[in-house]
Amino acid sequence: MTPRQQLFGTSKDWLAHTLDHATERTAEVSANLPDGGTATLLDTGILRLVPAAPGDDETTRLIVSAGIHGNETAPIEVLNQLVNEQLDGQWAPALPCLLIFGNPPAMARGERYIDFNLNRLFAGAHAKRPYHDTPEAHRAYELERCCQAFKGTGQSLLHYDLHTAIRPSMREKFALYPFFPERQVPDEQRDFLLEAGVDTLLHQHKTSTTFSSYSSVDLRGESFTIELGQAQPFGQNDLQRFEGIQQALRRLMKGEPPPPPSGQAMTEFEVVHEIINTGDLFRFHVPDDIPNFTTYEPGTLIWEDDRNRYSVGDVAEAIVFPNRQVPIGQRVGLMVRPKPTS
Repeated sequence: MTPRQQLFGTSKDWLAHTLDHATERTAEVSANLPDGGTATLLDTGILRLVPAAPGDDETTRLIVSAGIHGNETAPIEVLNQLVNEQLDGQWAPALPCLLIFGNPPAMARGERYIDFNLNRLFAGAHAKRPYHDTPEAHRAYELERCCQAFKGTGQSLLHYDLHTAIRPSMREKFALYPFFPERQVPDEQRDFLLEAGVDTLLHQHKTSTTFSSYSSVDLRGESFTIELGQAQPFGQNDLQRFEGIQQALRRLMKGEPPPPPSGQAMTEFEVVHEIINTGDLFRFHVPDDIPNFTTYEPGTLIWEDDRNRYSVGDVAEAIVFPNRQVPIGQRVGLMVRPKPTS
């Protein structure tokens, strides 16, 4: 039997198996890779790859996740292709990898989520009401458990959480760096992002309950949420637009040296204001179809309610992730501006 058959049975590959078993738990099963490494399907949509020479406690471990939102399909297809290449013996992993399709039931339905936004349920948020007994809460707990076991003790960790956005963007590809006090972005991570075609970096202003913030803070990893374009249904993605991230991940997973720095500069932003849905009297003055990173001039009114209002300050600001259709108490958007150079 081939590794694909051992791991996925009659399903043609990892993605097909995940969709075929979207609402089921999968028993752990392993297969030998052609190079002597091991692939283990830990559960539906969770795959661990260990090279033939797994290294020691100093070996970097890599987590790559996609499909945390089920309708963001391009990163899922990119990750599935990389897995197919390894299982078919085209190349071998050089470092331990944990590969994740985040929300299989939502993927199968082509929806962002089933009950709650999975990317707000990490760092223990899954245990709180009203989330605690829902499919997304159980999945967040399972993903945390798998990531903790994968990291072990003392190993350095990288985590790239791949997404596409629900709206267009003035900056098509951008990354978010989770907040961790006094931590600076390593130069090699800026180089990796530029290698992947991601030339914009947004520094978060506080810890959160996203997947990348969890792996950054709780697991002490170098973590990024990477936005790669606009969300499309399965089969409708122009995967040539995602060749940068696919090639960069393939190079990293193969253990090959990075290319020489391109000399291109990263454009970096910082958050200056988080917009929260404050209740029934909340009014958001941003059109529903506005692209990410649309700039607003000083004095522009962004939102108001019966007690407060927010207008752009003395320097122009841009909006990221505007979405008025969120529950009370959740984020409607972020106001950002270029980060001062040190």
